[in-house]
Amino acid sequence: MKPDDFDYVAQMLKTRSGLVLTKDKSYLLESRLMPVARKRGFKGLEELVAQLRRRDESLAQDVTEAMTTNESFFFRDMKPFEQFRDVVLPNLLKARASKKSFRIWCAAASSGQEPYSLAIILKEAAAKMPGWRIDIVGTDISREVLQKARAGLYSQFEVQRGLPIQLMVKYFKKKEDQWEIDPSLRAMVQYKEWNLLSDLKALGTFDVIFCRNVLIYFDQATKGKVLENMSRQLTDDGVLYLGGAETVLGISDKFKPIPGQRGVYAVNKPGAPAGAPSLGTGS
Repeated sequence: MKPDDFDYVAQMLKTRSGLVLTKDKSYLLESRLMPVARKRGFKGLEELVAQLRRRDESLAQDVTEAMTTNESFFFRDMKPFEQFRDVVLPNLLKARASKKSFRIWCAAASSGQEPYSLAIILKEAAAKMPGWRIDIVGTDISREVLQKARAGLYSQFEVQRGLPIQLMVKYFKKKEDQWEIDPSLRAMVQYKEWNLLSDLKALGTFDVIFCRNVLIYFDQATKGKVLENMSRQLTDDGVLYLGGAETVLGISDKFKPIPGQRGVYAVNKPGAPAGAPSLGTGS
């Protein structure tokens, strides 16, 4: 790919999605965009970029989706889900006992494995929360992966990857050459197309936010902006989950690490009630 073509696409992607591509990622750009070029009938990437320069919004959407679609699997890295089940959920049930409701946001839902993993945890704990209303909202910038998430259909490889066999048998049903998630779990998650660079107010307030393995693709300024916006959508005692390679340190003062809970952060709001317990502290 020509250097000026790379620069054009990289700038477009940063503007549209926050994704930062450095010159050494040229191979990634080419490998992700060649299928788009073939699908569109272009002879190569030069023709594709030429069409992008004509402000082809449909093509720009396809290119953005191709570059921002990341793999996902059930109970990815496991530790955050165990921490949610064993620490955050019990504290949520205590802290929200009067209103019997709470909301979870998966900010990069991809093809649905993360929000459905949380739904499974909540389903397994249903006996402890009769009469509770729990909202799980999954958002992503990619329409394609959201369609897959809403369908709740996964390949044999996808259900075997990270999903314990007993849960696969309990919550999935074979449908031709795919596995379909139980309708009751699918009904627990609401999916929305959303760009993290957009205004988040319309999404409402959440008690728990999962934003794992997303910030690593942004530059420092964009990371800070996203974290600041998320802090406004999180309850004062809520928690934020980031990926294992991500941190708020040196990026934003809107969150603070929760001691002993790697990758989990509490809101650092000046207006928060003094001594307010965080849902992630176990207090």
